[in-house]
Amino acid sequence: MRGVMSIAARPGQRTRNTAGGLPSARSRGLSRGLSVVEMLVGIAIGLFVLAGATVVASTQLADNRMLLLETQMQQDLRATADLIAREVRRSGYWGKASTTAWGASNAPNVYQTFDGEDGAGGRPELKFAYSTALSAATEDGVVGADEKFGFAWNKTTGTIDALVGSAGWQALTDPSVMRIVAPTEIKVEADPNLIRKVPCAHECPGGGTGCWPTQTVRHVTFVITGQAVHDSSVKRSIKGNVRLRNDEVSGTCPP
Repeated sequence: MRGVMSIAARPGQRTRNTAGGLPSARSRGLSRGLSVVEMLVGIAIGLFVLAGATVVASTQLADNRMLLLETQMQQDLRATADLIAREVRRSGYWGKASTTAWGASNAPNVYQTFDGEDGAGGRPELKFAYSTALSAATEDGVVGADEKFGFAWNKTTGTIDALVGSAGWQALTDPSVMRIVAPTEIKVEADPNLIRKVPCAHECPGGGTGCWPTQTVRHVTFVITGQAVHDSSVKRSIKGNVRLRNDEVSGTCPP
């Protein structure tokens, strides 16, 4: 019939199904999946990439942990050194300092004496006192229990302890974070180049022999070494040198 064409299939050639039937052999060849070998190679490459990323991530976490430990230790050591420096500068204060060398009473300063550098068990320690009186009128010139202070290295607990008046010794550093280890020391040093004679208003008997007061400048030096509790390889030290504001005055002027 006219308008109707029949297409004969060539030998060995499959006709194309235009009615939604099965795809041809060529179409099936283009849409085939991965083989087992290709899948294994892809998995191996993925594992190598994952292993490299894991190593980089673990290294970054270890470095970050180390940095946090070092920063925390440095901050704790600086805070401890700052507290020691501020307290030591107060040592020797009392309300009637002017009567040490001058005046009718010539009363000695009972707050200016330091109590040794080696305490119980040979631990480095420093004990001192300063008056808590608010004025000279309320100054009694007697070192009370609440006017005694100090610092010491407690080797048993691995802490720096602070003597807080009548409350006794208390840990100043946190033993769960940092342990204080050697070399740690606290000591008082007198500056031999800064020992001066104090002039008196009245002449001393015998031309000034044996009665001129002397003013001695002193320093407190300390070294504190801390070791991280969670990583013994992290160790930091801090050094301090504090000049005492209340110099030691010995001797008196004649009335």
